[in-house]
Amino acid sequence: MKPLSRRRALLLGGLGIAATAAGGGGLVWTLASRTTAVPGGELVQPAEVRSANGQLQVRLQAAPGPMVLGGRQATALGYNGGIPGPTLRLFPGDVLRVELVNNLAQATNLHVHGLHVSPEGNGDNVFVSVNPGDAFSYGYKLPADHPPGVYWYHPHHHGMVADQIFAGLFGAIIVEDRKPIESALERVLLISDTTLDGQGNVAQVPMMERMMGRQGELLLVNGQSNPHFDARPGQRERWRIVNTCVARYLRLRLDGQQMQLLGMDSGRFPAPKTVKEVLLTPGNRADLLVTTSDGGSVLRALYQDRGSMPGMMGQMPGERGPADQPDGTALATLRVAGEPVPQLPTVPIQDVPEDLRSAAVAARRRIVLAAGMGTGMMRFTINGKEFQEARIDTRVASGSVEEWTLTNATPMDHPFHLHVWPMQIIEENGQSVDDAIWQDVVNVPANGRVKVRVAFKDFRGRSVYHCHILDHEDLGMMGSIEVT
Repeated sequence: MKPLSRRRALLLGGLGIAATAAGGGGLVWTLASRTTAVPGGELVQPAEVRSANGQLQVRLQAAPGPMVLGGRQATALGYNGGIPGPTLRLFPGDVLRVELVNNLAQATNLHVHGLHVSPEGNGDNVFVSVNPGDAFSYGYKLPADHPPGVYWYHPHHHGMVADQIFAGLFGAIIVEDRKPIESALERVLLISDTTLDGQGNVAQVPMMERMMGRQGELLLVNGQSNPHFDARPGQRERWRIVNTCVARYLRLRLDGQQMQLLGMDSGRFPAPKTVKEVLLTPGNRADLLVTTSDGGSVLRALYQDRGSMPGMMGQMPGERGPADQPDGTALATLRVAGEPVPQLPTVPIQDVPEDLRSAAVAARRRIVLAAGMGTGMMRFTINGKEFQEARIDTRVASGSVEEWTLTNATPMDHPFHLHVWPMQIIEENGQSVDDAIWQDVVNVPANGRVKVRVAFKDFRGRSVYHCHILDHEDLGMMGSIEVT
C-alpha cells in the first residue's frame, strides 16, 4: 500500500478526522469517491441546556469521533460528541460560562457569533488560542437590554475557521424574549454543508474551492438529509434557522405555508412581516413564525447567484444551478394533517433596536473588500491589506456612532461580519433603506456598496471584522478593530 506522505498527514491529521487501515506499512488514508446522503427520518432537535437563576454554565468538548451525517456513518468533529452541538438558551442579563476543552489535533477557540458581549479577556476574544489538550474558561455577561433572538457559536482560530466548521463544530444560542411569543412549539434548524470521502471522512478542500468559497456536496439540517416532521393545520410554530455553511447562500422557500419573519440576526421588527422567501448569507439567522396549512410542503434552498472570483468560471463542486435543480434542494419535509388547532393570540408589539439614521456621526470610513492575484495565488484583502494579528486596522472612540461604507471591489458577493457591535443598514447601492434593519452579517453585492451605522456602546476592547465566506477570512479578508 502507498505510504502516507508527511504533507497529507499534516493536512488531514490536523483535523483529526481521517479513517485508518492497519497494515505492515502503518496507517493508510483513503480519499476515494464521495458518499451520498440517505434522506428521510424524523427531524431531531439538538440537545438543550438552559440558564437558571441568571447563570448558564456548560462544558464544550471539541473532538473528532464517529457521527451520523446525512444518514451515513462519518468521522467528523463535534461538540460533546454531536453535530450540531447543544443549544444554549439564556435570557438578557444572564451570565454564560463555557469551559472549552480542546481534544482536537490542532488549536481552536470559540466565537459567540452575534452576541453583544465584551471582546476582552475571557469574553468573545478571537485572539485566544486553545492548544490541543488544553482547556479555556470563557465568561460572557449579556447586557440587561440584550436583543432576543437566535445566535450561534463556532471556532474562530484564524486560518482554521472554515475547516473546523465544515467538519462539524457549531451550535445554536437562543436569547429568550422578555415578552413571550406564543407558538405550538419551537424548532431549531441549523443548516450546514460538508463533503465526505468514500470512507466517510470530511474531505480535503482544494485551494481553488477555497478561493471561490467551498460548498459541500451534502446539505443538511441538524446533521440530517431532508428529515420530516409533522404538524396539525393552523399550528403556529417558531423556527430558529441558522446558516452555518462556510460559503453557501441559502434562499429559503416553504411554498403552501405562511411564513412571518420576526427578525434577522439581532434585529427585530415591531410586528412580523409576511414573506415568501428568506435569503440567509453565511452566518445569518432568521427568526420565523410558520402557520401550517393542510397537506404540508418542503423547505427548499433555491439557487442563489453569488457571482464568481476573477478568472474563475463554471460551477464549483457542491453547487447546483437552476438548470440542475429548478426546484432547489429539499432541506426538510413538513407534513400537515389532522384536526385544525385553535388560532393563537396576535404577536405582541416587539421592542426594536434604536434607529441611528438621525444620530450624530463621529466618523465616516470606507471599508473595501478586494481580491486579486498576488505572487502565485489569489490575495484576499480589506483596504488593501491581508490580516495580521499584531496590526490594529481601525481605532474607534467608545460611545461614538460611525458610518461605514462597505465597498465590494470584486465580481462576487461578500457577506461582511462585525463582531460584538451590530450594524444598522442605511443604504444599499445608493438606495435608502426604509426600515431600521439591524444585522451582524451584511451582504455586500458584487461591485456594489452598502452603508451601515454602528453604535460602539457598552464595551471596549479589540475585535475583528471580516468576510463571512470563511475561506476568504482564513485567506486574509479580515481586519482588526480596537474600541478605546
